Order: sequence, then C-alpha cells, then structure tokens
Amino acid sequence: EMACQALNGNGTHFLSVRFGNVLGSRGSVVPLFQEQIRRGGPLTLTHPDMRRYFMSIPEAVLLVFQAAHQGRGGEVFVLDMGEPVRIRDLAENLIRLNGLEPGKDIEIVATGMRPGEKLFEELLTAEEGVDSTSHDKIYVARFKEPIPAGFLEKMAADCRAAGRDAKKIRALFAAHIPTYHEE
Repeated sequence: EMACQALNGNGTHFLSVRFGNVLGSRGSVVPLFQEQIRRGGPLTLTHPDMRRYFMSIPEAVLLVFQAAHQGRGGEVFVLDMGEPVRIRDLAENLIRLNGLEPGKDIEIVATGMRPGEKLFEELLTAEEGVDSTSHDKIYVARFKEPIPAGFLEKMAADCRAAGRDAKKIRALFAAHIPTYHEE
C-alpha cells in the first residue's frame, strides 16, 4: 500500500484494495476443512480463538471493480465485511453442515500459532480512519500522514545496504514504517 501511494502520480494512478480471507479461493480455509472432513478429520486450526474477516469471490471482484471505478490514485479501498468470524465456529459449522457432530465424529485440533500470526485480524490500524464512497459497503482508508517523498528510493537503498541481514532489515522496517511491529 505504501509503495502504491509513493508511486502514484506522473500520469499513472496506483491504488490498493484490502482483502479479507476470500472464501473458496486458493489457500482459503474452507476447502482445506472440507478435505479434512472428507478424510474423517481431524480439522486443524492454529488457535481456537483465532478470528478472521471473510469475503466471497464476488465481493472481492466487486471491491476491485469499484476501486478501479472510483479511485483517483493513492487510495486504499476496504470492504465492510461485518464482524470477524471465529475459525473454530467456522470449523464446527462446516462439520455440522456435513451431517456430523464436532468433537464426536470429527475432532478439531489446535496446532499452535505460527510466528508473526495474530489472533485478531485488523482491517484498519489505530492510526487510520475511513472515508465513505458512493458504495455503502466500500470505504477508503484514511492515513494521518502522507508517504514522504523519496520513501521507496530510501527504503530500497537501505535494504540493499543491509544485504541479507534479517535483523537489520527488520530494524529498517521498524524505522521507516510506523505501523510495523515485530511479533
């Protein structure tokens, strides 16, 4: 998003969309759960209290089209996806939709969170607000500070200087990106 904002201008318009988890897309948890149910379980999730926002494929396409139609350049478009869904609830409902009973016919197993993974997904940070658009379910994220001139060039130069040193690169992200927090 920051790169798109920094590159916007000079006759080229860049904008971004923020997706939730797109149901039925490659990598979506629903086909994974369905396959695990088909095999007789268990259903695996990283943490029982994990919550995520979901959108359908048509909603994702609508967001892209609306952003392209309404965007002037530099914006970040966000779909109102309602409340986040607890992944365990999703797993239990999918088991029930298959005529089975969670915990009896199909076990649900927590495998543990991966490094950097969050329990709760944030669509907007504390530093952001939203502006409405002509579509009642689509908003534009509002940033307190614009991307500084030369941001990409400075970041690229600093990353090249850091080489493959992950600790230095993480420190660069923390220094240049206000919303970056190391987990």
